[in-house]
Amino acid sequence: MAFGFFKSRAGSDGDASALDSAEKTPQEQPVPRFRKGNRIDRPVRGGTTSLESGESDENLQASVDKQVEAESSNEIQYRTCSWQKTAALLFSEYICLAIMSFPYSYANLGLIGGLILTVVIAGIVLYTSLIVWEFCLRHPEVKDVCDIGQMLFNNHPWAWYFTAVMFLLNNTFIQGFHCLTGSEYLNTMTNGAVCTVGFSAITAVIAFICSLPRTFNTLSKLAAASAFFTFVSVLLATIFAGIEDHPGAGWPAKGAPIVWAIPPPGTTFVMGLNAFLNISYTFIGQITIPSFIAEMKNPKDFPKALWAVTIAEVILFSLVGGIIYGYTGTNYNTAPAFGSLGNDLYLKVSFSFMIPTLIFLGVLYASVSARFIFFHAFAGTRHVTSNTWQGWLGWAGILAVTWIFAFIIAEVIPFFSDLLSLMSSLFDSFFGFIFWGVAYLRMRYADYGPGFPIERGWRSLLGVVINVILILIGFFFLGAGTYASVESIILGYESGNFPGPFTCKSNSLIS
Repeated sequence: MAFGFFKSRAGSDGDASALDSAEKTPQEQPVPRFRKGNRIDRPVRGGTTSLESGESDENLQASVDKQVEAESSNEIQYRTCSWQKTAALLFSEYICLAIMSFPYSYANLGLIGGLILTVVIAGIVLYTSLIVWEFCLRHPEVKDVCDIGQMLFNNHPWAWYFTAVMFLLNNTFIQGFHCLTGSEYLNTMTNGAVCTVGFSAITAVIAFICSLPRTFNTLSKLAAASAFFTFVSVLLATIFAGIEDHPGAGWPAKGAPIVWAIPPPGTTFVMGLNAFLNISYTFIGQITIPSFIAEMKNPKDFPKALWAVTIAEVILFSLVGGIIYGYTGTNYNTAPAFGSLGNDLYLKVSFSFMIPTLIFLGVLYASVSARFIFFHAFAGTRHVTSNTWQGWLGWAGILAVTWIFAFIIAEVIPFFSDLLSLMSSLFDSFFGFIFWGVAYLRMRYADYGPGFPIERGWRSLLGVVINVILILIGFFFLGAGTYASVESIILGYESGNFPGPFTCKSNSLIS
């Protein structure tokens, strides 16, 4: 049967209503009309369902109100975020230090190639984020991406565990990335006054303390400040690149800055793909969207936040990447691009405005991980909704473990660009492409039945083709992307460009 793979094995009569009609032949049953809110499945493990087994599709949105009402008397309430606060969380996630990898990516892809990829990837992420949102509306009991992972693959337990491992690794790698950049900042400001390992540890401890708030509603206030200071930081760096006398990173030994519209000569497959992965990493953040939506008072408002962030990031990423690359050229570009500035004062001033993001974005992902583990470890107990000492001790303990692992990752892979590429290839392949292509196909199967691509016309067929392509792109990321990332790391170690693991050698951006 066409698209039979996507049929659920959930076993609930209410869930299988759309699928039962699909079992009949076209003569027995016409193609079912789309009913907004059709579910595809119910989670077996993962988030606790708030729906009765026989509840109809039309009442799904009402379950959000039930959740809000149920926790109204709790000391700790979770569904409290407006779309504006959710937008602040998204801004803090996307308007981040990784923006400063765009000039480096443009230096390898060429200005035109880099700008085209920026717009294309932004469009893909917007499209897949709307798929995530639609899925979460159908399943308002979903708490995180791991619940979705199991639903997408027929409620097999292995799918939940696989998604959980990838989810936690992704978040911990991002925390490690911020330990690394924190050490780069402190070395740059102090001229290497303390061992680099010590600076990474200091960053991890500060971030752990800032991670302790337990709801996104609380963190949204810090998120808005983080996004604002990041914007100021990259804006200053862009202005300074334009007004300074010359770039840094070895001036004037490499001659005048050279700007290419297309990939410059000598760009290898590994260099080009790593540049592409750097851009993709900055845009791809769908992994946190289910967690954010799970704390919204009105999940239907999520697209307002999504559109606001997407428009802002396309404009900002393109301008920062294009202008800094234009003034520093292929021959003086570094990642992060602060190191491309020739004036040390300009470098330190612009980099200093990045401090809130150096701390907060790692804090955000630590909170998402801790929230996931905490909800499952203490499920059904009062520790989730009340201020008990056991609950707070468990929460702090989970956070401490994630930051210890993050510190270790920062020391084992102590280089900015390649760490970004490795994270993008390993995790964005699933959480940026594969999952959401499968989610689209599962939802349309539930809406229309197994023959929907042919029976419903060219638009449905085009939707299937697009989402199959997304799945294939995800596998390309996973295979070729991981190869390119690992190869680049190996080449960096062999060339002596990278410090060793757990080293005291300074990683200051001032050469």
